[in-house]
Amino acid sequence: MASDVKSVPRILRALDEQGVETAGLGPVGVRPKLGDYLRELWGRRHFIWMDSRHRLATKNTRNRLGNVWLVLRPILDAALYFVVFGLIITGARGGVENFAAYVVIGVLMFQSTMRSISQGPGIIRGGAAMIRAFSFPRASLPISTEIRDALQMRFTLPVVLIMIMVIPPHEMPGLAWLLVAPILLLQTVLNLGVSFLMARIGFVVPDTAQLMGVVGRFLMYGSGVIFPVERFLERFDNPWIDLVVLANPIYHMLKMYREVLIDNEVPALNSWLVFGAWAFALLIVGFLVFWQGEATYGDDR
Repeated sequence: MASDVKSVPRILRALDEQGVETAGLGPVGVRPKLGDYLRELWGRRHFIWMDSRHRLATKNTRNRLGNVWLVLRPILDAALYFVVFGLIITGARGGVENFAAYVVIGVLMFQSTMRSISQGPGIIRGGAAMIRAFSFPRASLPISTEIRDALQMRFTLPVVLIMIMVIPPHEMPGLAWLLVAPILLLQTVLNLGVSFLMARIGFVVPDTAQLMGVVGRFLMYGSGVIFPVERFLERFDNPWIDLVVLANPIYHMLKMYREVLIDNEVPALNSWLVFGAWAFALLIVGFLVFWQGEATYGDDR
């Protein structure tokens, strides 16, 4: 491969001497330089945007209710967890006054990040036909997936807000609710970093996809999605467990959403710093890890 790449300039010079137009030509199956890769990604931004919108629009076309499921599904999910953990297993409430809002926010906002974790390992294989047919930066696939998820959140977030206002004890909008926007933006950054990382791992180790269900349940119970995890930290009284939970970006993300929407308070600076650091660190590391494997994504494995 290295010798083939080194011979490219010689081949291009020979073509130029014969009067063949070589502008834009380059070797296939070679990872481009990072700067060139980023410029090429930016050049494909319209394709990425249109692909994301098209896939979301056609996601439920085979169902009778069509895109109504984009609203109905989160309502049913939140209702299910509230019935199980709020009405049947009443001990899970942990002293939370507005447990309905607590569960609705936790379940529906966590689902976005969970989709990045569970679907990430299959992104490259899911786009195999496109990869074989077209030449484009493969990072377009995780980006398109996360843009599609962000567009889907346009339906999920209003469901969250309406449900916590309608279900007693009725959380009413306040100025702090405006902070949902930057928290959601940080969550999207976090999701994209996770998607990049999981796409590379899932391509190298296909069995990763089989473990994501277990990982998702671990994160659900360890991040306070459906019950206050602080209650169980007091029971264990172990500083190492405390450290793991308090360093968990999903825990801080949900805590921030609840402080804004239920308590109508500005989240503490510590939560912003931890969540923001995780989001941008995962984005940078995930993108670089994904870019490192760019030349291999067309391989049949």
